[in-house]
Amino acid sequence: MLNGKKIVLGITGSIAAYKACLIIRGLIKRGAEVQVVITPAGKEFITPITLSALTSKPVISDFFSQRDGTWHSHVDLGLWADAMLVAPATASTIGKMAHGIADNMLITTYLSMKAPVFVAPAMDLDMYAHPSTQENLDILRQRGNHIIEPQSGELASHLVGKGRMEEPEEIIRVLDEHFYEKDLQGKRILLTAGPTYERIDPVRFIGNYSTGKMGVALAEECAKRGAEVELVCGPMQVHPQHGNIRITPVESAQQMYEAATQLYPTCHAGILCAAVADFTPQTTATQKIKREGEELTLRLKPTQDIAQALGQMKRNDQRLVGFALETTNESEHAREKLRKKNLDFIVLNSLRDTGAGFGHDTNKVTIISTQETVAYELKSKQEVARDIIDTLISSLPFGVQQ
Repeated sequence: MLNGKKIVLGITGSIAAYKACLIIRGLIKRGAEVQVVITPAGKEFITPITLSALTSKPVISDFFSQRDGTWHSHVDLGLWADAMLVAPATASTIGKMAHGIADNMLITTYLSMKAPVFVAPAMDLDMYAHPSTQENLDILRQRGNHIIEPQSGELASHLVGKGRMEEPEEIIRVLDEHFYEKDLQGKRILLTAGPTYERIDPVRFIGNYSTGKMGVALAEECAKRGAEVELVCGPMQVHPQHGNIRITPVESAQQMYEAATQLYPTCHAGILCAAVADFTPQTTATQKIKREGEELTLRLKPTQDIAQALGQMKRNDQRLVGFALETTNESEHAREKLRKKNLDFIVLNSLRDTGAGFGHDTNKVTIISTQETVAYELKSKQEVARDIIDTLISSLPFGVQQ
């Protein structure tokens, strides 16, 4: 939710200063306005011209911009900003922030800041591990500053990762999540995503082109808004990163059915985004089927209907959202599914729309309920996820208003 947000980015004298360019690009891509404040040492690592070109704003470094008395107001910056991010933050700057040593424009801006402050440390291991640095970081935490450090993964668990600046994508994610309204706090959401594979033999299966991108976008959106997410997903190449998402991997429609029906009674809502196979082979060969003769006949049987099963067990305090991908008579088929499966609303995709459906980073959907039909323009799947969850939250009594 960085769109329209004003961010002061403080850059200090670290070798990681070049990554500030990636941070700026990421923030602006998400609709934020960025004002850079850089220390004199920071200018030794990256030029203000580069930063100004990216932000379309003059870079602030000194108290006075000219010899005629024109000066930069750190107080005004503190009032202007929705957040301040210091990245990279050296041990020296962290120490000055902790103890109020206002000897440069960045620190005076920090001391005048009315908005939340985020700090991404960047230094070598010995400096990071020194008791003085750790004490200064603790002081900043106690004052409500948000310290962004690598928390997981191979690098973070290895000594070489300690003290390094967190990656720009993760820094932006932390800021983005901070501004999300936590309107799903305390809610538990079941999500199904991706395809299912119905085995023919040990090496072949019946499947579809679903990538799981839409389901992952929905899971991330729910988690950012405070929900605990139970994601039941078929084989996918994309995976969510948020810590509030618990993944149950499955392969077949039967496995997805068993997981979904077990989890749904404990959830406030279910969102059935997976492209589940409607049919599965009656028998699965234990050995690879050899090519013999001119034909191979496969006998298929219907899979268990997950949406119908959850619709039958749905309580009055639960919500259930379905998806429909149609090629003909789209609205009619979607409305029929809405009624038969006891859904609260259904998200209709159409393969007729360029850029929508499987494999794309964009989608174009129509949300249909018994009360209304809302058609949306082509958007990124993250934006589509936001529209879907906004609709879910508005469907009282599921909503968080207590």
